[in-house]
Amino acid sequence: MNSNNYVVIMAGGIGSRFWPSSRRDKPKQFLDILGLGKSFLQLTFDRFAGVCPPSNIFIVTNKAYKAIIQEQLPQLSEQQILTEPSRNDTAPCITYAALKIRKINPNANFVVAPSDHIILKENTFVDHINQGLDFVANNDALLTLGIQPHHPNTGYGYIHFDKTTPPPFYKVHQFKEKPNLENAKKFVASGTYLWNAGIFVWNVNTLLAAIQSFAPEVYQILNQGEDAWCTTNEQAFLDEFYPTTPSISIDYALMEKAKNIFTMPADIGWSDLGTWASLHQQFNKDEQNNAISSSTPDLVQTLNTRNCMVRSKDGKMVVIKDLENYIVVDEENVLLIYPKDKEQEIKQVSKDLGARFGDEYL
Repeated sequence: MNSNNYVVIMAGGIGSRFWPSSRRDKPKQFLDILGLGKSFLQLTFDRFAGVCPPSNIFIVTNKAYKAIIQEQLPQLSEQQILTEPSRNDTAPCITYAALKIRKINPNANFVVAPSDHIILKENTFVDHINQGLDFVANNDALLTLGIQPHHPNTGYGYIHFDKTTPPPFYKVHQFKEKPNLENAKKFVASGTYLWNAGIFVWNVNTLLAAIQSFAPEVYQILNQGEDAWCTTNEQAFLDEFYPTTPSISIDYALMEKAKNIFTMPADIGWSDLGTWASLHQQFNKDEQNNAISSSTPDLVQTLNTRNCMVRSKDGKMVVIKDLENYIVVDEENVLLIYPKDKEQEIKQVSKDLGARFGDEYL
């Protein structure tokens, strides 16, 4: 195992599209939604065991979640939990992690991955990641893992790549925002588009040079902390300077501007599990295509009910009749019953309700 390899897991999101199960005080990355006995974060951490030593895995999160991470991943040292004092999107948090890792190891290559995705073909995923780390260690390249699309999905961004490039690393033409259905069909039919999973592989020096060029304000603000990294002054520096960084994603700040972007197509059984409908696809279904998330599923009675996603409290009797294509989630002080085909509204609905009734419902 290469000691120059590192992993950065991003675990600071709120997961508002998974409300009401995902709450501000315990977002979905810390939940065992799949019923496997481990949270998404724990599953993600375990997945990288074949990439680098556990001591080389860092979690970037909001300060509010530090205690949860320490509870769920007690093997981590304090230095491996990087706590942001504000939510400024992915470019600042990735830059912070890169600067700290460079201080530890100037020859580092590292992976950045979300904490809340499903990857069914884990061995294939690890093989791809290790190939990618070797590639960026020996080339001036910024690499993103592209997911082979299996259908025209309008919920993902797409990566347009140059198929004439020698495999398995292809030059990227352009990143495309979430398309309408007509364009998504064209993208998939062309064979030159991949889903953008937000999984990146970089050499630390290549990345920071690109950040310095394309997001200079982010770089200049955080690079002032060079002497603070890995010391008792690190958090004090972050608390003062991190909130002053621009709030911008790594896609907008860098990946849509740099010329040395490559992608590696991967068929790894991936899902970002961003919505209740995507969770419905992952669960076993009954004969009416209902997915039940409960440790006591026999207590969930569905009568003339089809194509629904139902999550209920363990041990609670639930009876549903004459419902089709709905999300039903009974969680703490909120009961959500919502059309599955309108689930993209849930994020805004929860925000509006929080403004009216307070944070206790968020």
